[in-house]
Amino acid sequence: MDSSLKSFLISFRASANSFLSQYEPLALLLAPLPAFFVACTLHSFLTLLHQRGLKASLLGFFMTLIKLVPGVKNYIDAQKQKVVDKLQSGSKSKREAWRTELPGAGLGVGVIEKMKDEKRNDVAWQGKCSGTVYIGGNESEGHFSVINEACSMFAHTNPLHLDVFQSVVRFEAEVVAMTAALLGSQEKGSGGQICGNMTSGGTESILLAVKSSRDYMKTKKGITKPEMIIPESAHSAYDKAAQYFNIKLWRVPVNKEFQADVKAIRRHINRNTILIVGSAPGFPHGIIDPIEDLGELATSFGICLHVDLCLGGFVLPFARKLGYPIPPFDFTVRGVTSISVDVHKYGLAPKGTSVVLYKNHDIRKHQFVAVTEWSGGLYVSPTIAGSRPGGLIAGAWAAMMSLGEEGYLENTKKIMEVSKRLQKGIEGIPELFIIGRPDMTIVAFGSNVVDIFEVNDTMSSKGWHLNALQRPNSIHMCLTLQHVPIVEEFLRDLTESVKTVKENPGPISGGLAPVYGAAGKMPDRGMIQELLVNYMDGTC
Repeated sequence: MDSSLKSFLISFRASANSFLSQYEPLALLLAPLPAFFVACTLHSFLTLLHQRGLKASLLGFFMTLIKLVPGVKNYIDAQKQKVVDKLQSGSKSKREAWRTELPGAGLGVGVIEKMKDEKRNDVAWQGKCSGTVYIGGNESEGHFSVINEACSMFAHTNPLHLDVFQSVVRFEAEVVAMTAALLGSQEKGSGGQICGNMTSGGTESILLAVKSSRDYMKTKKGITKPEMIIPESAHSAYDKAAQYFNIKLWRVPVNKEFQADVKAIRRHINRNTILIVGSAPGFPHGIIDPIEDLGELATSFGICLHVDLCLGGFVLPFARKLGYPIPPFDFTVRGVTSISVDVHKYGLAPKGTSVVLYKNHDIRKHQFVAVTEWSGGLYVSPTIAGSRPGGLIAGAWAAMMSLGEEGYLENTKKIMEVSKRLQKGIEGIPELFIIGRPDMTIVAFGSNVVDIFEVNDTMSSKGWHLNALQRPNSIHMCLTLQHVPIVEEFLRDLTESVKTVKENPGPISGGLAPVYGAAGKMPDRGMIQELLVNYMDGTC
């Protein structure tokens, strides 16, 4: 060791001992504890600041403090309950008549008449709902009757029992394979290993894709504190996945075209990133994200890319064949590792049928759960559910086989054309503007002249059921075969509703415009979250 350095260390040691000698040994022993506590608190605050931003963090801190004032928390809770009661709008009185115990004597076949009576209380949904019912025509005829009979025929089956219900096992495999073929599995660029499973819906498909990506990236890169990045237009199922699977979620604002902002997503990528997300199209505005750019980003960083095709999976492949300018969106795009696609939407299958697909088996294996130490025997399950309804799988297979490529092409032609008619009609209403440039069958629109949520309430009073959106405040119509014959009626009612609101602004009795309007302006998103939880707790 250099003599000058040695001399410095001896001098430093002597000075340190001299300085510390004035303190009690116990004080020196305990001093690091409060320092450690302060450091941890500061680290937590800085982490929160990084995640939520300065404004949201300060607001959250302020709201926490103000609730400590005597009486303030009770007042806020009372106001929140008023909003919850308004959201439920009389549903509590209906619930009071609901059965809470088994009947003493069973109804036998008479239960069917009872169910028919209850069904008559449902609102008129034919052509009046955004999305919701995707099959055209009457529910007791045509395609409805085909899938209803298929579901009934296999209602007792369960693909968990592979050796017993071999027909349903085959149906699932063929639904997955046929869906994969629509999304590039037969093309050279796909890699030739596309695989997947059927699930209960788009949310489960997304949950499984996220869970598989998390575990795959843990194996591949050793990531133990996973993070994923999504555009704010991505489905709320990713928020659910983040909560379920302990993944930090970054929601990134969209660009001026309401697409995923690739540059903004890139800025959030770090060593813990496991997954980025794109939609084709996004649920709010019906706009396809730049999947190729996202694929390049995922490839360059060696992370996963999930594409949400829950809405577009059974439209975009056929729209492309019909000549519509559809950008790349499937497994032919380099970097795409998983895709979710709902068969129960534009696939016209029974509700509760979706497919999750993976680039290869190495990723999909992380979806499965295998148990070897259970006294009930060896167990392995591919999806979140153990037992699954074979009748729904059979219904999905029947839907795809009965329609075939020609049927889907014909249906796509109809709904794409009606979408263009709707867009043109809305553009003809001067008080409204369309959000972005819709690529498919969802048309979102807002207004700088009238309160769009009051327009929504007025449309609701005419029997329409549309989706209210935020960022920006708007509403949308998701077009299905149900809307083909009634789009002109919709446009007439929309024109009249805009005129009514313009001439008589202000909330209508029983309308939810004040609630949506207040939610959009309320800076404390935690309070809105509490409202939604309280509403759900009183509803189900």
